[in-house]
Amino acid sequence: MARVTIEDCLRRVENRFLLVHAVGRRVRQMRQNAQYLVDSPQGEDIVIALRETAAGKINIKDEESEDQEEK
Repeated sequence: MARVTIEDCLRRVENRFLLVHAVGRRVRQMRQNAQYLVDSPQGEDIVIALRETAAGKINIKDEESEDQEEK
């Protein structure tokens, strides 16, 4: 099984702060019974959320950038 690294996730997300925010949000969704988007027979929610991010299965938007574009 391949290990997920932060560098794998940063290929999909602009910066580490946005990554932490997005993965935290995804973990909360999982704990409220959201379906996993990748196959992972074992693992903690945080690891699965990172795997989903690295695989490009979750859509992450930078809300601050969107607010600046609207102005």
